[in-house]
Amino acid sequence: MNRRSFLFSAGAAAVAAPALAQGSSPMRYTALALQTVCDAVNQDSSIEDGHARMDRAINRIRGQIGSAKGFLKGFNGYDVKLVVLPEYWMTGFPLGETREEWQDKAAIPMDGAFPDKLAGLAQTFGIYLCSNHYETDPNFPDLYFQSNVIYGPNGDVVLRYRRMISLYTPSPYDVWDKYLDVYGSDAVFAVADTEIGTLGSIASEEILYPEIARVQAFKGAEIFCHPTSEVGAPTLTPKHITKKARAIENIAYVVSANSAEIIGTPVPAASTDGMSIVLDWYGRSLAEANQGETINANAVLDIGALRDTRRKTGMTNTLSRLPNTAFAGAYAQANHAPANRTPDAQMIERKDAIAQQQAVIDRLVESGVLK
Repeated sequence: MNRRSFLFSAGAAAVAAPALAQGSSPMRYTALALQTVCDAVNQDSSIEDGHARMDRAINRIRGQIGSAKGFLKGFNGYDVKLVVLPEYWMTGFPLGETREEWQDKAAIPMDGAFPDKLAGLAQTFGIYLCSNHYETDPNFPDLYFQSNVIYGPNGDVVLRYRRMISLYTPSPYDVWDKYLDVYGSDAVFAVADTEIGTLGSIASEEILYPEIARVQAFKGAEIFCHPTSEVGAPTLTPKHITKKARAIENIAYVVSANSAEIIGTPVPAASTDGMSIVLDWYGRSLAEANQGETINANAVLDIGALRDTRRKTGMTNTLSRLPNTAFAGAYAQANHAPANRTPDAQMIERKDAIAQQQAVIDRLVESGVLK
């Protein structure tokens, strides 16, 4: 068996884990990036059929999480306490639907039957469950957001993060002024201080943007939950590289769950598959999944060791050495994507989103930033 094949196995979690810190508090548990199939609702012509398919997805992962808890406890002796699901695992992504059709068929309310079922899963299994799904908000009735929601073992929502950077899906930045009025700035890059560590959350391609993780690290995030649905490849992709970078530069764990195929669309199903991974703060793979539905991307996290590392002096303590004052002026002066893309809180068409992006590029060319 070659090294890469071995890392794909469930045993990699035990072998690749870092040495446990001496004198650390015994905060150790299994984290699982559950690589599961997305059965897309694009194939459903009615809201009722789409919701029935979403219900079946919830029932499917109920069995997968339950079996994972039992197996992994017997395998490594630690309880599964954190489960991260892939991006839009219940629905897939819009593919031909209008914004309004997708909102009706695939976006779930903040409170209601679907979130209650997800909260029930967390409560039943005594886990923190990170779900990425499309979500409506009564404060913005004509929009939907792509949200990472973490449900705690008591069934409560402990963290809600709305994807900030999205070319087509509405984001808080598109309605920035009103969003801040409604929720305040602390809610934008939320973290959750829990008994398993301080949780942060990154949505999909936002792993490419260091600022998303960094701001959460400034608020104490120790574990980044990363739901994603991305191209699987035998070589390092930009997203896979930046998962490692986010772990290293923030001295944090990354638990990244990818789809195990997206079925029910014209796109070949295995275009998105594999590469779910758990990384330590050195960017080392503690466990990584090959293709298909699997629980192999699991690892024992040692939060005590992480905290000891963050408190040590030396060149590798990147968080303690950041000269943020030196950066602040450049960020304040940079004129890139403007806020309030849709200040009236209405959906914008794809062609308008592209036109707005082109306007930013043109402005950067005119100012000499882009050549």
